[in-house]
Amino acid sequence: MNRRIPFAALLVMLIAGLVSGATVDGIQIHSSSHGTGPMTVILVHGWTCDETTWDAQVTALSKQYRVLTLDLPGHGKSGPPKDGMFSMELFAKAVEAVRSEAKAEKIVLVGHSMGTPVVVQYARMFPQHTAGLVFVDGLVRIGGGRGGPAPDPQQAGGPGGRNYRENMIRGMFSASTTPAMQSHILNMMLSAPETTAVGAMKATFAFASPKDEVIKLPVLGLYADHSILGADREFMKATYPNLQYVEIPGTGHFLMMEKADEFNRRLLDFLKTVSF
Repeated sequence: MNRRIPFAALLVMLIAGLVSGATVDGIQIHSSSHGTGPMTVILVHGWTCDETTWDAQVTALSKQYRVLTLDLPGHGKSGPPKDGMFSMELFAKAVEAVRSEAKAEKIVLVGHSMGTPVVVQYARMFPQHTAGLVFVDGLVRIGGGRGGPAPDPQQAGGPGGRNYRENMIRGMFSASTTPAMQSHILNMMLSAPETTAVGAMKATFAFASPKDEVIKLPVLGLYADHSILGADREFMKATYPNLQYVEIPGTGHFLMMEKADEFNRRLLDFLKTVSF
């Protein structure tokens, strides 16, 4: 029996985002492509999450834009780092591999939580391809900023690691996080390997936040209601002078799920102002 995939079927799979050839440092990166618009948006998930974080955004954005999602190394369906070492640089290079494979010249990057330092690092490494940034309840200043004590990567692993991570995740919920959302988020995040949970957390808090840098790209900050992650507004405005900062009332850390319609409306309004 001939098990080769016919060329036409393979082409359809590629267009639909079912086959990804992107690799970084020998790691296979899973990604998906939706929509055929002339401008491209890449959605970058957070710590121990995966591309399903963005299901409600893919549907709305792909009507006007080409939308790329990916699983960062060690997350979802992507392979882990060969040497076990995670970093924002590695994650940024994974995003670049997906962009390059898609042949998108200029992109807007949307990063949730840990995804925010990922997209900031991408803008530093690949400014020629970066048209704008969106921070989604993201970490903007790691070390020396406000926002309370950082999680402890050592506690995220070992015999009590799963309970520690579960308690962390439950602390991200709000009254707007429905039981179905909570179940999806918990299953997604607790399914990540412990090596990813510990390694990616270490990489996040080892990230060199901008210091005496001014990043003049258009930036939208979409944050949870009274978010502690957006507390250092003076730093944010000094570093990102073209920042629009918005808190969506009644939301927690997963605001893009909880208030998807408002989130999508604000994101689409911002995208209209960006020159790709």
